[in-house]
Amino acid sequence: MDWADAERWTPQSWFYDVSDVLIRHIYERSRRAFEEGDAARDALTTPKAIVDRQRYVRERFLAGIGGLPPSDTPLNARIVGTVPGDGFRIEKVIFESRPQAYVTAHLYLPDGLSAPEAAVLFLCGHHREAKHHPEYQSVCQTLVRAGMIVLAQDPVGQGERLGYYDPETGIPTVNWGTTEHDHAGAQCLPLGDGLARYFLQDALRGLDYLASRPEVDPARIGITGNSGGGTQTSLVLLAAADRIAAAAPTTFIMDRESYQRTTGAQDAEQIWPGFTAAGLDHEDILLALCPKPVQVQAVTGDFFPIEGTRRTAERARRHWVTCGAGDAFRLVEDESDHRYTSRLAKEAARFFARYLRGTEPDDRVSVRPLPPETLWCTTSGQVRGELENARFPYEENLDRLADAAQRRSVSGDDPRLWLYDRVAVGRNFEDMNPRYLFSGEIDGLRLQSCLWRPQVDLFNLGYLFRASARDGETLPVTMALWDDGTRAVRSHASVIQEICASGRAVLVPDTSGVGALLPRSINGHPPHALYGTLHKLACDLLFLDDDLLALRTFEVLRAAEMLEHWPGVHAEGIEILASGRHGICGRLAAALSDAFARVTVVDGPQSWAEWVSARHYDTTGIYETILRGALNHFDLPDLLSVVPFSSESSE
Repeated sequence: MDWADAERWTPQSWFYDVSDVLIRHIYERSRRAFEEGDAARDALTTPKAIVDRQRYVRERFLAGIGGLPPSDTPLNARIVGTVPGDGFRIEKVIFESRPQAYVTAHLYLPDGLSAPEAAVLFLCGHHREAKHHPEYQSVCQTLVRAGMIVLAQDPVGQGERLGYYDPETGIPTVNWGTTEHDHAGAQCLPLGDGLARYFLQDALRGLDYLASRPEVDPARIGITGNSGGGTQTSLVLLAAADRIAAAAPTTFIMDRESYQRTTGAQDAEQIWPGFTAAGLDHEDILLALCPKPVQVQAVTGDFFPIEGTRRTAERARRHWVTCGAGDAFRLVEDESDHRYTSRLAKEAARFFARYLRGTEPDDRVSVRPLPPETLWCTTSGQVRGELENARFPYEENLDRLADAAQRRSVSGDDPRLWLYDRVAVGRNFEDMNPRYLFSGEIDGLRLQSCLWRPQVDLFNLGYLFRASARDGETLPVTMALWDDGTRAVRSHASVIQEICASGRAVLVPDTSGVGALLPRSINGHPPHALYGTLHKLACDLLFLDDDLLALRTFEVLRAAEMLEHWPGVHAEGIEILASGRHGICGRLAAALSDAFARVTVVDGPQSWAEWVSARHYDTTGIYETILRGALNHFDLPDLLSVVPFSSESSE
């Protein structure tokens, strides 16, 4: 046997198919939660039960995204230009959802207003141009021509709100849209936040702006948007349905189970920690507005599965029937790919006109999108290009980081208590049932492999190396935590040999998703890249109020327990040698167990706060390094007093 043979070996070639074990674990946990949520909604047989459910959903959802920023600051709204249209005019508006968080928006006003009128908040999906994209202009023109006032606003990372735009070069240093969302959104998570809190608050301040306008009747405000705008519409319904008179969420409503089976990870503002664990699903998004009018709009060729949309709509309809308002709920479909089609725009106009104005619009109206540059609210086309000290989620995270550090400095709590709850509580573990699979010799070292169960439905793999000359001795162990686990032994061969020569054994474990346990590719992205397989699975775990890092840390603890059963070694004074992302696993595990005597990390992350403070960073595997909410309790350097630690560089 040589080092290459060791890296090629897999348990499924001999004993057990472990290639999809992490996927199956996450999907099975999710399935149980989906069933529990369905059962809870099935029990809603009275209007009072529905009201109680709405309260529960709102509380659990807001807790999962870290609550909302304050909304008591001045909007400082100003109209910076006006563009005439056919039967309407567009006012270019800039307001502040938070101090210096500038929102660029268009207010569509129908001609001939003589009294306060119904309005619709239009929330944009993932088009680069956002509010001035021709598709969204067409929807807004269709709505305003039906008599409604319409406010269309740019979300963070799109339109005129690129958070990483460089005024000197005119080019963003982080790509727009989902890439920007995830870049800033990942940094929210160690603070216990979700990016959704900022998208949601921007939308709520849009409602505040509409209500402040004398032309608007605040009691008759509807909401719609598709794709990412459907997401934002859902956020508003989950958190503030009392402010909405009617809603038409478009090309987003589905159910979590059907989407989980697709290839895609959710965008950062679509990740709602703990949502699935709390038994919540898209049916609850709709239920939040019951018994007010809701029109779910979908396209049959969407990547959001139409079967999930139909199931959720059918299940939701019964709640309106329970409240005696069955006619106020409907599903409208169009045969199309993922977009807000002209037919859906006309259906939305008819829906809002009927329920907000008591009128029927003329379906024959035509729309004519205007050149985007004529609609810019800023001269340069970018807030960051000209509005001094403009703030985005990155800057918000810096403030949240400082607040968290201040709270930690005076708390006096032992962070290990919180860490143990996050890592170990609720895990489903019994006997590890070790299987010693094969042994061989490589360059004077004896190699033995073993497969064990850290939890009932998961497997971990380990390679144990020891000097052949020390057969018959009971050796202390160094646990080597590498990002590629047993698939990296060849590149670390000299380190393994050096440690074994010193009289220690080396255990190289594969925790979930590592080495031989790397799942099959769910999509076309590299496994550790943004939206790759491990990113998607990490997001699914966040919905379950779990983290991939917490799961792996627990498995490192179980690997230490496994050494108590492994012949020829003992589990006292275990040293950890880690590199890369897995340095965090090693440090967390060592903080929780007296079995570990020392941790050495080579080229690994040193601090979550340092990463959150970085405007730019390497996104590879970033969702594998996050422990949600940790910075409210400790940062990695705070663990120095718990276990001896050293940091090294490979350079």
